[in-house]
Formats: sequence, C-alpha cells, structure tokens
Amino acid sequence: MKIAVFCSANNHIDPDFFKMTEALGRWIGENGHTLVYGGCNTGLMECIGKAVHEAGGRTIGVIPRIIERGGRQSEYVDIEIPCEDLTDRKAIMMEQADVFYALPGGIGTLDEVFTVAASATIGYHKKQVVLYNMKGFWDSLIALLDDLQQRGMIRGDYHDIIRVEEPSALAAPLNSKA
Repeated sequence: MKIAVFCSANNHIDPDFFKMTEALGRWIGENGHTLVYGGCNTGLMECIGKAVHEAGGRTIGVIPRIIERGGRQSEYVDIEIPCEDLTDRKAIMMEQADVFYALPGGIGTLDEVFTVAASATIGYHKKQVVLYNMKGFWDSLIALLDDLQQRGMIRGDYHDIIRVEEPSALAAPLNSKA
C-alpha cells in the first residue's frame, strides 16, 4: 500500500510529535508499505522519511523544484518525483497514494487535507484522509468539521472521507476503511 503523509516541515515543535511520527514510520516500513511524502529534510517530514527508510520501507518524495534548488531534499528519498509547485505535488500525491495520513502541520498540511477531501466529495477518487490525532492536535479541526456537518454545510457524512485515528491505534493502523 502507498501511504501519503502530510505533516510539518518545522523542527521547533513538540518533541512528542517526533516520537509518534517515528513510530508510525517504523510501522509503515516494517509492514512493507511505501511512503509518499513531500521529501523535505526538516521537521516531521524528515522524521517520517528516515523512519520508513531505516525500517526497510520505500519512500517516494514528491519534491517541488524550489525545494531542490534550496538544498532541502531529504537523503531518505528513494524515488524522487520532481514537480513544479505545491499544486503539482498535491495532484501527484493524490494519484500515487492509496490513503492519506495528516500528522501535525500548518497551513500546507491543512491545504493538502482539504484538497484531497474536497476531491473525494465530488467524485475524483474514493480515498480517505486520516487525521492522526497526536496529543489531540486535530481536536479543534474535528470540532469545526462537526459544526459544519451539523449546520448542513457538508454533503453526506464527512466521516466517510475524513477519519480520525489516535496513535494508540498504531498496533492496527489503516484499519476499517483504508
């Protein structure tokens, strides 16, 4: 299975996020899955790539040329797919991956989550986004989604597209619908 991971490229975040990201990466690699990610050499992106690579998994980095030119490509990228910009990166990742995991991240991660989810709602694919809720990171977003659902702003049930998973479920990630 190809698992896309969206996450922060910031090094100055809660150290527990790095520990949980490393555990997820090890699980991906040890179970023979392939990581599809942004391929940067900082933050949780570097952490997940290194963990998957060192656990024997394959990594596919979808890397905008500006990242390459800036020397910010991870050495843990096994297969590089260059792209022009973030829009290209999202499209390629949607094409490549079977499921999408969102770890703690900022504006870019939110953009990726909602691009994939919106594409699913109008029928471009039937892939799920999993909010990997480390230390309650996604709680406020989940509350917002619940509010939007209650107000009738989301067609159907958003849980069919966006699933929440706690790191304690690591023994069996990708359970149920993935």
